[in-house]
Amino acid sequence: MCFTGADQDFDKLWSRKHDDEVRLCAFDLLELNGIDLRGLPLLERKKQLFKVIRRSVGIEFVEHLAGDGPTIFAKACGLGYEGIVSKRADRPYQSGETRIWLKTKNPAHPAMQRVMDAFESERRRAR
Repeated sequence: MCFTGADQDFDKLWSRKHDDEVRLCAFDLLELNGIDLRGLPLLERKKQLFKVIRRSVGIEFVEHLAGDGPTIFAKACGLGYEGIVSKRADRPYQSGETRIWLKTKNPAHPAMQRVMDAFESERRRAR
């Protein structure tokens, strides 16, 4: 889930005080009407996804951005996003750890601070 526009704030999501602002962000389509689409390239799956949700209320289509990954990541960090997921546009879906997609997290995002705090707390307990 996300919030509309650049105001994506997961603290708001977790607090449940802003449920009326939440929107579903759709970025991939793996199955449609019982048909497995995972074998199709990402851009074909996204094209079908757009056709399905283009008139839906409360669902935002997440477009595929092509370009220089570090530049896109820097822009996402500058907007305060948690990070980006880079996928090969010409490849079928593959679950689990794979070389065809990569998640890159913004180290300055509050979600990463929570992860680091939890890691540090666990490290202290293990001593």
